[in-house]
Amino acid sequence: MAHDLLTMGRISVDIYPNDIGVRLADVTTFGKYLGGSPSNVAVAAARHGRRCAVITRTGEDPFGEYLHRELRKFGVDDRFVTGVPGLQTPATFCAILPPDDFPLYFYGRFPTAPDLQIAADELDRAAIREAGIFWSTVTGLSQEPSRSAHVAAHEARPRNELLPGQFTILDLDYRPMFWASEEEAREQVAAILPHVTVAIGNDKECSVAVGEGTPDEQADRLLDAGVEIAVVKLGPDGVMAKTRTERVVSAPVPVETLNGLGAGDAFGGAFCHGLLAGWPLSAILDYANASGALVASRVSCADAMPTPAEVNALLAERGRSLPGTVEAVR
Repeated sequence: MAHDLLTMGRISVDIYPNDIGVRLADVTTFGKYLGGSPSNVAVAAARHGRRCAVITRTGEDPFGEYLHRELRKFGVDDRFVTGVPGLQTPATFCAILPPDDFPLYFYGRFPTAPDLQIAADELDRAAIREAGIFWSTVTGLSQEPSRSAHVAAHEARPRNELLPGQFTILDLDYRPMFWASEEEAREQVAAILPHVTVAIGNDKECSVAVGEGTPDEQADRLLDAGVEIAVVKLGPDGVMAKTRTERVVSAPVPVETLNGLGAGDAFGGAFCHGLLAGWPLSAILDYANASGALVASRVSCADAMPTPAEVNALLAERGRSLPGTVEAVR
């Protein structure tokens, strides 16, 4: 059976402090969680009842074993997750300094990481082609052989051959430590955009992808590149989505922020769920916004991904309309 959502890219062990409001140097105890943006997005969508899988690599070590176990726990298919001999599973540390300071420290990613060793000849092109949504990130383009593998994955599902209800999403996820320059990243994004139907990013990520400008200008440039839906996150002003015929802005859903790191991944998984369900764009954005807000109010990322009941309860509490039933849409 085809997957509703197939993501590709980073996976890691998130090592998050149990001590809130304390600098990393002063933290005394930590908890460990599944992490890595594309993997978190798959977990988030699985929480909404979607059939999800992730294409990635780990080290052949106990942390890799842990990540397999966590993916299965969350209902994410791990058949496309394999070990890379000689490399360690990456770990990501953070400090939690609410309301808006959550510095990340990447370990085991330099000069490379297992998930940057995905090779084109290892891909299940049929699974990629048949998935309802294929989701990848700009970080996966930062290094070979991952770059060529991502290009091959996108070439396996040409944009003009997608069936109704199929989408190819690029998370514009730009992390400067993985790139020599913004220009290099922009060049790689330009090569992938002709395969993409939905692009999602914040102001900085959009400026790296298509140049600086207003959110509308950035969205228009993404649409000019052939994208069908351009999603530009507006920070405290919410999020905007634009098509060739529609412009929608969803106001933020206020919560007390505890850890903002997983909010974008929760947004992504919920966005995929709404897209597959065929909801109006305004309903998708509100639902995704509420999902991100819930995770921002919690400590972890993958473990914090909300259920449809939780999202709908928050929307109702905030006086927003409910896009679907409490049960996940199949």
